Amino acid sequence: MEPLPSNAKDAARVVHLRRAGTSVVVDVSAMPRIIHWGTELSGSTAESLASLSVADRPQRVSGGLDETPRLGLISTPADGWLGTPTVEGHRTGTAFSARFDLVDVQSDDDHAQITLMDDEARLSAQLELKVGSGGLFHQRLRLRNAGETAYTVQSMLLAFPVPWDATELLDTTGHHLRERSPQRRELTFGTHLRESRRGRPGADATLLLAAGRPGFGFESGSVHGIHVAWSGNHRVLAERVVTGEAFLAAGELLAAGEAVLEPGESLTSPWVIGSWGDGLSELSRRFHDEWRRRLAHPRRPRPVTLNTWEAVYFDHSLDKLTGLADAAAGVGVDRFVLDDGWFLGRRDDRAGLGDWFVDEGIWPDGLHPLVDHVRALGMEFGLWVEPEMINPDSDLARRHPDWILRGRMGLPPSARHQQVLDLAHPDAYRYIAARLHALLDEYPIAYLKWDHNRDLVDAGSGPQGVPRVHAQTLALYRLLDELKDSHPGLEIESCASGGARVDLGILDRTDRIWTSDSLDPLERLVNQQYTGLVVPPEMMGMHLTTPVVHSSGRTVDVGLSAAVALFGHFGIEWDLTATDDETRSTIARWVALAKRLRPLIANGRMVHADGADPAIDVRGMVAEDAASAVFTITQTASSPAYPPGRIRLPGLDDVRAYRVRLLESAPNAGQSPLEWSQRDTILTGRELGVVGIRPPVQLPQHATVVELTAVV
Repeated sequence: MEPLPSNAKDAARVVHLRRAGTSVVVDVSAMPRIIHWGTELSGSTAESLASLSVADRPQRVSGGLDETPRLGLISTPADGWLGTPTVEGHRTGTAFSARFDLVDVQSDDDHAQITLMDDEARLSAQLELKVGSGGLFHQRLRLRNAGETAYTVQSMLLAFPVPWDATELLDTTGHHLRERSPQRRELTFGTHLRESRRGRPGADATLLLAAGRPGFGFESGSVHGIHVAWSGNHRVLAERVVTGEAFLAAGELLAAGEAVLEPGESLTSPWVIGSWGDGLSELSRRFHDEWRRRLAHPRRPRPVTLNTWEAVYFDHSLDKLTGLADAAAGVGVDRFVLDDGWFLGRRDDRAGLGDWFVDEGIWPDGLHPLVDHVRALGMEFGLWVEPEMINPDSDLARRHPDWILRGRMGLPPSARHQQVLDLAHPDAYRYIAARLHALLDEYPIAYLKWDHNRDLVDAGSGPQGVPRVHAQTLALYRLLDELKDSHPGLEIESCASGGARVDLGILDRTDRIWTSDSLDPLERLVNQQYTGLVVPPEMMGMHLTTPVVHSSGRTVDVGLSAAVALFGHFGIEWDLTATDDETRSTIARWVALAKRLRPLIANGRMVHADGADPAIDVRGMVAEDAASAVFTITQTASSPAYPPGRIRLPGLDDVRAYRVRLLESAPNAGQSPLEWSQRDTILTGRELGVVGIRPPVQLPQHATVVELTAVV
């Protein structure tokens, strides 16, 4: 960076990071602060950006401090900041005050490293800021104890300023079988706080906290959002203060005494990642684009997967499972996954977790006969595991009760009759790692369905010990990395009672998530829409299921179930041996369609139409080059209009012409055919996105699939 001229001590000195349409402008004159994050400022110069920073300086006002405080990259009360501090800590109850001074700035076009120091508190801080290949803005903070006594870190947050007119908030909540349900509210003065204290994000966690102009939707409306790439406890907040600052902030939620830094030790926060857009579809596209560019991202076509859980539960027999494998191969399945029930003493969910040995009473020849049969049919073999958990009724728990996470002599409240294994305990880690390696060495396992079926409650290293969620999360990451490094090609799914551990920290080490234990297609429409704000669709497990849905009891059409599962990692959760030839033929047709669309799902752009009809869901996948697209039109209930009004198909190339045709259509409910479906209908992308077409009249709980192909 150029030094400031001697006659310009009041001028601003700025760092401008930019990439993929995003600009981040940081004033580094004193305490660094972000003055812009969002649309790329392509025409700006160093002089204009310096003036922009000066133009943002607030006046002194009556009743306030002599210098009005502003949000910095680190903001504390010692700076005069009276909002939520971004760094808090103490030395055994003293030395609570921290105030950092700028030491050094290193930057290039899209990356900056900023070093700060508090000589009095003996703390150093290093901030890393980068704009990624998709235009995402990443921040993390490393805090180091430079003193001679221990320093307890209470909180480290990364702050992302948002425009002052971003006065509407969107986040998600939910519960098991209904994760990531959206909720909106006004961003008024004060703090909106969301915390996860479950040792994992949890089914009720918000995947994204977004603030935008009132009424923002998927297609339009300025919106900024942040995500915490961390699989343990965390907190996110939105705050609006009377001095004219509005921001989003997030970081790890640390338990009391969980982060005590001895002299010379440091703590690094998780990455907090921000995206923005004109509408939520553009915001989500930045997440998808950047995640797909990782070296570790799965590249081969996503194997169509059959999971055995809802087909057999704990009722394992070789004849039943080989018959199911035959039926799976017959409809075109690529991967056969044996779920819970294969290991020692596991006849129900009350025993066996921790004893990761094939149960010889059920499998006298091991899993080899089933694995060999599956592979002879041309399918991969996958296996369910839950390595972080332990049943008190297990040989492992009887041998090593000291390996169970607890804060007191008594065990924490149980969930699903299980407790949590302390992976941060070196011996427990070695045992679990050895058992998993042994299974992967003995059997040609291509895929692990890695489950996590309970929250962490009162999670400590033992009676009156230290909190363990932070260490447990790092141990999990280390174990996943170790298995992947030792077994090239192994794929892992993150499942946690369904969708209770969905974050980019776990997804940097796994190949997909189980989006929800609910396979009810109507429930899944909302769940998948809002999970897709961050997670690329090809990493979201989406399965068609039985006509009577296990999780809700709702009776659904096979076509609806399959259409809703189409825009993700497609699979089946069904006892196919109990179906007739006609049903299997229908399933095989949908499997073939899912395979044909795999390149589009893996590389395309997900779009959602903001429609006026609450009973019609319109979403699509548009090819990266906009040469083709597929949309689903789902009738969730009866429409207010009859026949319904026009729907729009957004996200296409405005000037290209597209041939529109039905791929799969629901029964026409006794109506005459749609006229456009009987003709060679060709419309421009702008006509489809602005004017739209008439959707078919459909009975509630049915779906139609439409394909668009650009006319050369």
